Amino acid sequence: MRNNLALVLLLFSFVLAAQEAPIALKSSKNKNDISSYYASGKKLGITAKDSLFQVNIGVRIQSRFTYVNVENEDPIVEGEVRRLRLKMDGFVYNPKFGYRVQLGFSAKDMAILGVDDNGNILMDGVFYYKATNKVTLAFGQATLPGNNQRIVSSSALEFTDRTINNSRFNLDRDFGLFVEYSNEKENQFSYNLVGALTTGEGRNWTKKSNDGVSLTGKVELYPFGVFVKDGSHFEADLMREKTPKLMVAGAFNQNNNAVRTQGQLGSLLYEARTMQSLFLDSMLKYNGWAAELSYMNRNSDKPLTVNPKDITQTRFVYVGEGVDAQLSYVFSSNYQVAARYSTQKAAKSIENLAADANDMSLSVSKYVLSHKLKFQMEYSYGTLKFADDLEQKTWHARLQVEIGI
Repeated sequence: MRNNLALVLLLFSFVLAAQEAPIALKSSKNKNDISSYYASGKKLGITAKDSLFQVNIGVRIQSRFTYVNVENEDPIVEGEVRRLRLKMDGFVYNPKFGYRVQLGFSAKDMAILGVDDNGNILMDGVFYYKATNKVTLAFGQATLPGNNQRIVSSSALEFTDRTINNSRFNLDRDFGLFVEYSNEKENQFSYNLVGALTTGEGRNWTKKSNDGVSLTGKVELYPFGVFVKDGSHFEADLMREKTPKLMVAGAFNQNNNAVRTQGQLGSLLYEARTMQSLFLDSMLKYNGWAAELSYMNRNSDKPLTVNPKDITQTRFVYVGEGVDAQLSYVFSSNYQVAARYSTQKAAKSIENLAADANDMSLSVSKYVLSHKLKFQMEYSYGTLKFADDLEQKTWHARLQVEIGI
């Protein structure tokens, strides 16, 4: 049924293209056109003859083989389509009124929230209003303005996936109201301000909600001007910046009466908890070199919750902190080498319930058409350290292919 839905959507899109207008290969670059704000690159573009609507279509597939070896366990080989996405964006009536839709059809994209829930295919569904050249409002379901690596699309990473800290601490998607003030200049000090007022339960929430809301704010600073072609939103210096470009950013989120262990993500808690998250990021690019450093933290006054029907059962908010650091270089042949180190430490209040973690990764990538068509090989070695000083070692080797329009 889900595969049929994807096929119907694709066929419908191409029927529209045949009936309405020739295919355009370049999205609008007009700053007054909201499509330039949220479009994720070149796609198949469809514009009505009367210019009252536009649809841009994007499809991407991320396939991988992984060899995993966990200490004291039998090694395994995994093969999967990690991500299969259908993306559509454009405008209706006027370029100031835009929209974005993204659907996910892989098994992990459609993670089920509970036994009785439907397939979770909706990733993004959001309406945009470009109020001025600098102010954009959005309403719907979208990615929260948290840590920078989460804002970077999974298709635009230097490694085959995000870090262990991003997996543990990121805010992910939520439903609500978003606002952005953008003051970007090419070679002068620039900044962006982003805020969000959302429900706090994460994407496609259908269970009982409470009166708690999630508040998020973020500041992005560009001391030497913005990156070429919005380079802060993709990893690797594929544009080979002619002068050093730096971004430093900070974000804060308070999720009031959250009902899941990671706020917008995770299992259900036995009792609602309020939690705070802090994110600090930096990115530097110059002449093929790219470096990133990030810090993440989550805090909650009472992270532990107990099942009132069985006090032996507990669930907890993961409180703690983590640091990520990575460095890469892109050769003129568009081969890239990258190294990354991550460390993660649980807070004292849950140190007997959660392990500390370290992870080291090396990656070699070949960019055939930027991040749209690339081949990546990765080796990663990690350790988990438990409260009794026991350690568990794990490593994996992975081959991944990314293709998309």
